[in-house]
Amino acid sequence: MEPVEINAGEYYLRQLRVDDRIDDRPALSRFATPEQARAHIERRANEWETDAGCSWAVCEQLSNTAVGEVAVSATGELFCWISPQHRGKGIATHCVEAVAGFAFGFLDLESLTTTPCDKAAERVAQKCGFTAGSSHGVWTRLR
Repeated sequence: MEPVEINAGEYYLRQLRVDDRIDDRPALSRFATPEQARAHIERRANEWETDAGCSWAVCEQLSNTAVGEVAVSATGELFCWISPQHRGKGIATHCVEAVAGFAFGFLDLESLTTTPCDKAAERVAQKCGFTAGSSHGVWTRLR
């Protein structure tokens, strides 16, 4: 599938990139070395190409600076993170809602699952309509 951009108001979602115009590796530097970040971005691009999943850099509308990432696999597993200095502003909730709309509408998924790693992630999941399941921290949202 060709990468799709999503306008999410103050933020927009675009494919992660490392090229002569945009370098998203600094956004990933908290978690990875530059080489690991490049490999992550390449894996995400491959997921688009092979229909294994879709992922987006969460970017500030005016500066094009990546402040996080949101992804959904072909099986409906949702993943999201926002850099620490941008947390607490509702960015994750807003972007997860936008991706859920894409997943249910364009990808025709019947449900999404996520595994929140902390209380903040649980709050985002709750705000986005996910409910806690009985299986090892997995939360689900139905279409």
